[in-house]
Amino acid sequence: MRKAEYLGNMVANPDFCGMELVFSLENMEAAAAAFWQQAGTAKVFAFHGQMGAGKTTFIQALCRQKGVKQGMGSPTFSLINEYGGLEQGVPVTIYHIDLYRLNSPEDAVRAGVEDCLFSGHYCLVEWPERAPGLFPDDTVQVHIEPVDAQTRRLRIGNN
Repeated sequence: MRKAEYLGNMVANPDFCGMELVFSLENMEAAAAAFWQQAGTAKVFAFHGQMGAGKTTFIQALCRQKGVKQGMGSPTFSLINEYGGLEQGVPVTIYHIDLYRLNSPEDAVRAGVEDCLFSGHYCLVEWPERAPGLFPDDTVQVHIEPVDAQTRRLRIGNN
């Protein structure tokens, strides 16, 4: 991973894969904007992190950056939340998927997760390790971890 650059209270690496963001909860919206600026054409993102690391909160910030206005909650029980947003004035669909409650990749297929992942729409997936082998080859792996109570580190790569 390349050395990150410091940008105020946020640290960012200019290349997306290999990018690291370190941000305070106060700077989460700026971190989400930086994430999207570097994401290019990527559509599927697998978010890894311990319970309480901030996956859902960061995904909600990503959705707000894409113009999602409706209330966003964790899809822990629904498994898939679908949001409508805007990207440069064009409507986009964003799937927020939480695989925590699944027992197998087959459960994910039955729930329609595979359809979302290969839909061409944005997919932001929590607990991807619950359905190994189901993701497109170009899925971007995102690892989030708490640095302290108010700071998170995001590492981004293709594997």
